[in-house]
Amino acid sequence: MTHVATLISNPGTPALDDAILAGVRGKLRGATLFWLAPGVAADVCFTPDAPVDDRMLAGQLRSALAAHPIDVVVQPSAHRRKRLLVADMDSTMIGQECLDELADQVGLKSRIAAITERAMNGDIAFEPALRERVALLRGLPLKIIDEVFAERIRVSPGALALVHTMRAHGAYTCLVSGGFTLFTDRVAAMIGFHENRANRLVIEAGRIEGVEEPILGRDGKLAALLDLTDKLGLAREPTLAVGDGANDLAMLKAAGLGVAYRAKPKVAASAHARIDHGDLTALLYIQGYSREEFVAG
Repeated sequence: MTHVATLISNPGTPALDDAILAGVRGKLRGATLFWLAPGVAADVCFTPDAPVDDRMLAGQLRSALAAHPIDVVVQPSAHRRKRLLVADMDSTMIGQECLDELADQVGLKSRIAAITERAMNGDIAFEPALRERVALLRGLPLKIIDEVFAERIRVSPGALALVHTMRAHGAYTCLVSGGFTLFTDRVAAMIGFHENRANRLVIEAGRIEGVEEPILGRDGKLAALLDLTDKLGLAREPTLAVGDGANDLAMLKAAGLGVAYRAKPKVAASAHARIDHGDLTALLYIQGYSREEFVAG
């Protein structure tokens, strides 16, 4: 079989059953079915009669299953197991936007979150939006960052299994963020990434004064993916990128598989694949890992 459609539901609320799989199989002539995790994820392997637009076919299958909370990713069967993972941090590997949480500590969350939302939707450029948000936090003591990290930052469901499983199978992992190293250093260590890349804050007398230039934004994330691909001697196909915002789009499109994870509408519509219902273990199922192969963090 040359292609595979992977159906995924949230492991907390399994939604797949034999009837749903049979319905999908009926739309893909000659398809065979393989459970990756009963009730949660399954592969439907097939060979199309003519060249197929993977994203379009996934959209058609997703529409046919609209009554069910099920994600669908269609891709060639070759090169499914990836050797490089480049992942966004805020609202992807963690459930929060770090700057928004810092802003909440000084009563500015609604103002800064509105700027964040516009930047992540692609309505305004990321770099000036970041400068504006950091300027509003000027003078904030560093101890607030420690408090926010301890009290508010939480790893997204499935993040540990994703990174640890890929590492156990020889993949290299990098956390790349338009946020700041004061957060990414800790998040990367907590989850188990090999390395992280992010912006640096200007700190004076223990307080935030600004952001170092140049800013790591859309182009910086793409550069990180291309740099690691080159350093590891990889072709494009065995690379995987995941993110949710407009500043992730360039790296998502450049990767062998770019996954929009619970993403903004423009991002979800443009990426190779989208995950709206599953947790981050969906990225393992997409690669053909069964639940039994997962490595706990």
